[in-house]
This record gives sequence, C-alpha cells and structure tokens, in this order.
Amino acid sequence: MSGKNQIQKSVSELRQDLVSGDWVVIATGRAKRPNFFKEKKIMPDQPVQACPFENPQKSTHGDPFYVSPNLKNWWVQVVGNKYPAFGPGNCLILTKNGPYSQIDGAGFHELVITRDHKRSIAEMSAKEVEAIILAYKNRYSEHSKSECVEYISIFHNHGPAAGASISHPHSQIIAIPVVPPDVGRSLNGSADYFKKNKKRVHDVMLDFEMKEQTRIVYENKDFVSLCPFVSRSIFEVRIFPKKHNPYFEDIKTEEVKTLADILQKTLSKIFKGLNNPSYNFFIHTSPTKDREFYDHYHWHIEILPRASVWGGVELGIGIEILTVLPEDAAEYLRGIKI
Repeated sequence: MSGKNQIQKSVSELRQDLVSGDWVVIATGRAKRPNFFKEKKIMPDQPVQACPFENPQKSTHGDPFYVSPNLKNWWVQVVGNKYPAFGPGNCLILTKNGPYSQIDGAGFHELVITRDHKRSIAEMSAKEVEAIILAYKNRYSEHSKSECVEYISIFHNHGPAAGASISHPHSQIIAIPVVPPDVGRSLNGSADYFKKNKKRVHDVMLDFEMKEQTRIVYENKDFVSLCPFVSRSIFEVRIFPKKHNPYFEDIKTEEVKTLADILQKTLSKIFKGLNNPSYNFFIHTSPTKDREFYDHYHWHIEILPRASVWGGVELGIGIEILTVLPEDAAEYLRGIKI
C-alpha cells in the first residue's frame, strides 16, 4: 500500500442485528455467484410402502387432533408424535439438583402431516398451503389455553441437512413450559429497543426495507418476504405481516390466504433457485402468557436454507460468515420465475 491517505477496501463487513445485538460477517470474496450454492444432491425419497405418514392411524399414531377436510379424504391431519420431546408432567414444580434447576418437560409434541408423499410446500397450491396454516392456527389456539404452556413453536424441516429424517412432508408443533433461549433473546432485544427508542424495532426495520426495496423477495397486500440486512445464513428469508401483530394466532381469516400465498411463493423461489435445498422454517411469535407485555414484538416466519456449512470460525466465535450479500440473494430469488 502506497501513500498514507490511501484507503484499502475492506475484505469483509460486520453487520449487527437490531433485535438480538448479534453480529454477522459478510465476506463476499469467499464466494462464487449465488447459483453456485444450488443443492447438488436431491433429497432421497422413502418408499411409500415404508412411510409411517402415508397412513398415520395404521402406523399407530392414534386418532388425529385435527383433520382437514375429513379423515377419509384428508389433506392435512395433526397427530401426536410417537417419540415426543415433551409430554405429560408437572410444570409447576421447579426442583434443584445441586446448583442446577430442573422442571418436568411438560407439554405437547405434534406432527402436522400433509397427504401427498412427495410434494413439498414449494410444490403445493396456495389453497393446500392455506389448509396447513389453518391447522397451525387451530393447534396453536388450543395449546395456548394450557396452564403448562408458556411458548408454542411451529417449525418445518425439509431435507436431510435440515434434520428431516422422514422425507414425507410434515411440520411439528411443540408446546412447552419455558420460553426458548433464541426466542428470549429476540424478545429482550425488541423490548430493549422500544425502551430506548420509543419505537417498535420490527416496524422500524420494515419501514426501512419497504423504502429500500433492495432486499425484498416477494410481497402481497398483507405480507412481505425479504432477505434480512443482517442475515444469519446465506439466502435466509423472513416473512413479516405488514400490519403490527405480536401473535401468530391472531391472524385474520383473510390473512390466512395471503400468508399461504407468500409462504408458497417464497419457498417455491428457494426450491427452484437453489435446486431444492434442505431448509428449516419456523414461526417466531410472542409467549402465550402475559400478553400485555409483548406489544413491542412482531411475529414472523424465518426460513433458513442449508446452503453452507459452519466451520471453525463460526463454531469457534459464534459469528456466521456470509459469502453472499443479502441484497444479491434477494435479487437472485426475486428473479426466479414461478
């Protein structure tokens, strides 16, 4: 480098999340074009004959808690997980084990299964996705009444790299007596921002993104999907309601249709643009108790394609290194024809 006043371009940049305060590193010099990250291997399909979700009742999952439209010609049904992480227990007794605290894993663990053995949500119609969202909403509303349930997590794993051990499309619902750490950090960050700035952090973020438009992937009249300015993984996409709402369960009937539209189209762009990658999506919403304390929060869906693998840097210091700018990822996905 010659000359004291010459400024060398940085090889990367750090971006800080407004809600959690977490930092990520963006180092685009380590990457190739966005489509370099297309999945090279297609997820192996399990034979229909050996699939436990082809006929859940025959596979001893028990009677469904929810079914649409009816059991004989069902499209969606919700059943208990045969290997639950949460179940019957006493959620009100906190015990000590030396310096540690423990509580029963009291709660619920259910599967939301769709009828088609092969078609992922990206390949379904908006009407079919609407039925899935209605099932989510029904079970969320039901479990929120339990005194043992503090938080309800709805999530979907697609592909082996995302932890989907059964290829037949299905989501999971867990209702638990504590607020998970990641959600807790998000809630605390949102509350801290409101206390300091007298503004809701997600409203500030959405206002900025809607004006910028550079990270928008798709939008309709009620929802917008975007690649976050501070993405935690390449091609991360989040779906936000345009109107402020702390609770997923409070979405209106007409919003179910537009949520189905944006979820299906966003996943379809990821499916086609990245050649059917593994991904996880989950709903971040406010806890079921003390509803009056969470007006600062904004429920949303986070979609995390598994297009990269964590190495020593990420695991060692806990900071993700992104090799594709969120702006480039959004432009790429936006251009995918569906």
